Formats: sequence, structure tokens, C-alpha cells
Amino acid sequence: MDFSLHERVRSGDRAAFAEIFDEHARVVYAHAIRTTGDWALSEDIMSLTFLEAWRLRGKLRDEVRSVRAWLLGIATNVMRNTARAARRHREAMSRLPPPEAMPDFSDEVVGQMADAQRLAAAARAIQRLRRSEREVFSLVVWSDLGYAAAAEALRLPVGTVRSRLSRARQKLRTLVQEELGADPHTAEPRTGSGHISQSGMGTARTLLRRNTR
Repeated sequence: MDFSLHERVRSGDRAAFAEIFDEHARVVYAHAIRTTGDWALSEDIMSLTFLEAWRLRGKLRDEVRSVRAWLLGIATNVMRNTARAARRHREAMSRLPPPEAMPDFSDEVVGQMADAQRLAAAARAIQRLRRSEREVFSLVVWSDLGYAAAAEALRLPVGTVRSRLSRARQKLRTLVQEELGADPHTAEPRTGSGHISQSGMGTARTLLRRNTR
């Protein structure tokens, strides 16, 4: 753990925060796309997560063992209020100048879930879980957090994380198969290509620069 980086971020060092953004933006985006199944909305969630992280930077204390868990916890809260948060974000983006061109991310963003049909089916199945089960599954299985880190992100006991994940796994075995057997015309993700677009990544950086001054 780089506690000196934590201290720099807490003090308002934008360069230090940019390091965190560069290292974890793809993880946050992947978490969002796997949970929502909506490419464009996930770009909104990614941007909003880092804006909220900057606002809460004073809480990035040395006892925060995992920056990734901290960010994914914030992203989870953002997704709980997606409609309202995305609307504010779009209004903010409409006031920005055109974003600078940024290189696109490769297929590693969504890893083995890059196949559009399976991703869409899995995302729909995830939405049929209880929210508490959905959040635990997404963090532990898809975002590869350990039980302790997921518990830290969600502010839950480790035992609760384990039991919720067990229930989620059992339900999803059936739900995913049901979704894969659905009408193929409903199998595509709602919007986008599955990558963080150049405009999406550039807008996120521009928005962060403007709001971290």
C-alpha cells in the first residue's frame, strides 16, 4: 500500500489523483458494465465515481487497505442512484468543451465476458438477483475482490459477504441459462461497443480536471 499516495491525494494533489484514475478507471468501468449491461451508462458511472472519490478524498486514510475496494464501494453507491446521478452528469458534460482524443482500451476491459450475448444474458440475470446479492457477486466474482476487501467496500461483515455470494451463485446458475434461452433479439447490450470510448475517457478526464481545481 502506498500510504504516501494516500496522503498526497488527501492534501489535494491532482497529479496523485490522476495516478489513481489511470490505474483503476478500467476496473471501475468493467464493474459498471458487468452490473448494468449498458455501455454508455457505465461511462457515466465511471466519471461520477471518480468525481465522488475526489470529493471524499479526505476519507482515503491509511487504514483504507485497498484503493480499488474503496473506489468500487463508491461505484456501487453511485449505481444505487444511477438515474439521478447520470442526469446530473449529462448536464455537466453538456457544458464542457469537446474532449481531447484518448486511446481506446482493448478487449481486456471486460475479459471473458466480452462476448456480447453472454454479457447481456449475465447482466439481465444479475438484475434479477436481490440488490444485496448483486453487489456482492459483482465485486467478488467480476471485480476480483477478496471477501475482506468486498466487505470493506460494502461495509459489511465478511460472513455476510460469503453467505450472500453463495446464494447469488446458486441463483445465477439457473438465471443465466434462462436468459441465454430467451429471444436472441434481446441479447444485445443496450448501447455502445463494450470499450471505454475515446470520447468517454476524454470527457471523464476533462470533467475531473475541471472539478478537482
